[in-house]
Amino acid sequence: MNDKKVIWITGASSGIGRSLALKFAKEGWTVAASDIQENLLHELDNENENIHSFPLDVTNAEKCKIVFNNILNKFNDVEICFFAAGINDPESEKSFNLISIKKIMDVNYFGVMNSINSIYEHYNKKKSGQISVISSVAAFRGLPKAGAYCASKSALTAFMETLNFEMRKINVKVSIINPGFIKTAMTDKNDFWMPKLRPSKFAAEKIYIGLIKDDTFEINFPKPFTTFMKFLGILPYKIYFKIYETMYKILKVRGY
Repeated sequence: MNDKKVIWITGASSGIGRSLALKFAKEGWTVAASDIQENLLHELDNENENIHSFPLDVTNAEKCKIVFNNILNKFNDVEICFFAAGINDPESEKSFNLISIKKIMDVNYFGVMNSINSIYEHYNKKKSGQISVISSVAAFRGLPKAGAYCASKSALTAFMETLNFEMRKINVKVSIINPGFIKTAMTDKNDFWMPKLRPSKFAAEKIYIGLIKDDTFEINFPKPFTTFMKFLGILPYKIYFKIYETMYKILKVRGY
């Protein structure tokens, strides 16, 4: 019998997912950590006795159900489900690469759908708990050389907005995380300037507070950058495109 609160985190082997798993574990939570990279997942498992590995490829809908049932069987309940599995491929985004587009959508969007599908009935019966996912400020507008990534996050955000209407009726909290640039293995692939870049531990602290203490649909950080991106999101297309063209020219001159 597990007497600690339980959080299930996908994408837990690296980046924000890993830092968040360690944060919750240090705060005394039981962490069910899932990821496709089993070797990194087991390394995380060994760092804190409160973390338990449940290897998972989120693109496999049936395996998502099996893993969630295994977590329930072991810990009896899951208070928070936090879905952070995601990928990006900056090089392939520089051209139209259909294989890469499908892969990004399969992990970033359908991987989350598979995960939510696995917990949907449980939370409908339980009528309490939290479902939270990592989206991005990239969901606010289409960005240069990031078509598939922006599309996956935009679709995810729209779905979670809709899910929120439904879950609020049964006392289940829904939230999205819209981080700016966080230093991870994913952002290490970027070859462009990343303003207000923050470490993953910074993100984990912000997310922990948002999930535990705040009652809000959106958790975003760092505020100066996310506020600017929100501003771009409401601009008319003509102004938005002009601003980005001007920014691109300035950054090119400065060597970014």
